[in-house]
Amino acid sequence: MSLKDITPRAQPDTRQNVWRAAAGALALTALSACNAVAPARPTAATATARPIVLVHGAWMGASAWDRVASDLRQRGFRVTAVELPGHGADTTPAAQLSLDGYVKTVLAALPAQGQAIVVGHSMGGMVISALAEQAPERVAELVYVAGYLPQNGESLYKIAMTDADSRVGAYWTQADPKAYSPASLRPEGIAEVFCADCNEADRRALVGSHRAEAVPPLGTPVSLSAERFGRVPRSYVHTRQDNAVSFKLQQTMLARAGGARQSWELNTSHLPMLTQPRALADILADVAR
Repeated sequence: MSLKDITPRAQPDTRQNVWRAAAGALALTALSACNAVAPARPTAATATARPIVLVHGAWMGASAWDRVASDLRQRGFRVTAVELPGHGADTTPAAQLSLDGYVKTVLAALPAQGQAIVVGHSMGGMVISALAEQAPERVAELVYVAGYLPQNGESLYKIAMTDADSRVGAYWTQADPKAYSPASLRPEGIAEVFCADCNEADRRALVGSHRAEAVPPLGTPVSLSAERFGRVPRSYVHTRQDNAVSFKLQQTMLARAGGARQSWELNTSHLPMLTQPRALADILADVAR
């Protein structure tokens, strides 16, 4: 059975090609963790900056943010990279994973007092959107990095259906689609889809650390309101050479949402945290100050 023959349990659909486009929703893989770097002494600028919480996308873990997080910590920023359940080093079984569980994990990582800058990459955009609906008072700003930016009632896969330029569907594979088994990309497509501009070492790391992704959370719609989610400022970082979540779809999502407080374009693939970590860190530092 092929990718196009299945739909997520959380939101059935009879169209044959739904998962080819839905595959464009998936992002990244967990990379090997970098050596820990002690945070620098806060400067006058960073001492009053908002803490930054980083949320990864599908097929990845918190370590994908290592280069950006290390850069920001060396500048004196307070940074937390969240490991979502069932990703990276977390061993939660796929059958126990849900979008709500992802949101609760990020909520628990927010500072107990004050507000944070919450950054979501790819699938992480769905997570931070739902988070802002649940706890808008704890979020100073949402930052989407090639992230899915939903409307009320949309699931990730529903948005991804419109992404004709995504290449993920060409490499999608599952052991048992009828049972909604976790999905992977075939090894030969991982670098092409996620990081065509990566160096050879990063390409090997992406392939070697690739981990299957739970399917049902991708079909779970989010409930968003103007009174809660809509009151949280947002910014968007576009990735122009993206083969997973296309630049065109990124622009469309942002336009449907009514724009952003500010936006940037990086001439990268889906993983600017690997290929342009300093540029991405610069952006996040500016938002947090």
